[in-house]
Amino acid sequence: MKCPACGNDLQTRTVEGITLDVCQGGCGGIWFDAFELKKVDEAHEAAGEALLDVERNESIPVDHSATRNCPKCSGIVMRRYWFSQNKQLEVDECPQCAGFWLDHGELGKIRSQYATEQERKQAARAYFDELFEPQLKERVKERKEELAKARRVANMFRFICPSNYIPGKQEWGAF
Repeated sequence: MKCPACGNDLQTRTVEGITLDVCQGGCGGIWFDAFELKKVDEAHEAAGEALLDVERNESIPVDHSATRNCPKCSGIVMRRYWFSQNKQLEVDECPQCAGFWLDHGELGKIRSQYATEQERKQAARAYFDELFEPQLKERVKERKEELAKARRVANMFRFICPSNYIPGKQEWGAF
């Protein structure tokens, strides 16, 4: 496979039973097949430590703003998005094979953001609440007001036509 960032040949590297493709001596990036990144993204995972020191050639220029093709899927352009809610790190992911390309140093940044998956989930929940909690509370309030209004109308009809609201007393029978 070819490196999506600098075009060098990727070399396989096995760390703790995980076989990855790294741009050793090139830009220093790492290709993670689907679900492999989850095995090394937390600080307590030993496999990730060995991947923090991929040999890099400083003279190779890397354009971080350029779109990149998936090294595994021919002709598929990877999508770039924020890896976490604090918007400090962008990563490239293949929409077809779900693999990740991390540039040199990005794995270290990922590992330093949250110590555990639980902390990551708590931060994501806090960010979600920050973005949407006011709108959700307003919507709940509106729905409660609509429900209260519908109940008032139903109660008015019970006094106007009480026999229609006594179960079993209607021949046309919706009750």
